[in-house]
Amino acid sequence: MFNIKKTLTIAAGVAGALAFGGAHASADTTDYVVQLGDTLNKISAKYNVSVDKIAAQNNISNVNWIVTGQHLSFATDDTTSTQAASTTTAAADTSSTTQAASTTSSTDNTASTSTQTASTTTAATSSTTTSSSSSSETAALNALIARESSGNVNATNGQYYGLGQLSAQARAIYGGNTADYNDQLNAMKAYIAARYGTAVNALAHSNSTGWY
Repeated sequence: MFNIKKTLTIAAGVAGALAFGGAHASADTTDYVVQLGDTLNKISAKYNVSVDKIAAQNNISNVNWIVTGQHLSFATDDTTSTQAASTTTAAADTSSTTQAASTTSSTDNTASTSTQTASTTTAATSSTTTSSSSSSETAALNALIARESSGNVNATNGQYYGLGQLSAQARAIYGGNTADYNDQLNAMKAYIAARYGTAVNALAHSNSTGWY
């Protein structure tokens, strides 16, 4: 009769375990129904609670003997909570690092954009200056041609000949002895570059002295 009651009790315990999933955890404790094949070591490993703690909290004198359907109640360690907090902290640190890296990258991109803008502005200014200088040179050269020959490649004044009215000595060095417009223009430019550096300087000298 005793064995029948014990069997019925164990069977009822198993049914209860199956109905409630084997364990019920509150905020601080876990209620567990021993399953077939369970040992305290297995339960200890599963819930991260020491065997001695489970035994002490359930008045178990022999840690090697528990029965199927037996109800155990034990306080869970706070290791899991600590690990969760650690994970959260690590995630927060990672997020902060990512945000810092993103901010640094954004700053670098802004600096790069500013540098590129400054470079573009400098290039544009340089281009404008070059264009202005080129226009001044062209204007000065045309003024000299108009003053010296009125653009006539055959204009002659003694030994002076052509667009720029170069002397025979200058033509021997720089060319311009033909009646070709480009030949005379190139000879005039070469003469000006060698003697004055720029047509603007040559025109300034001509304005001051009447010749260049």
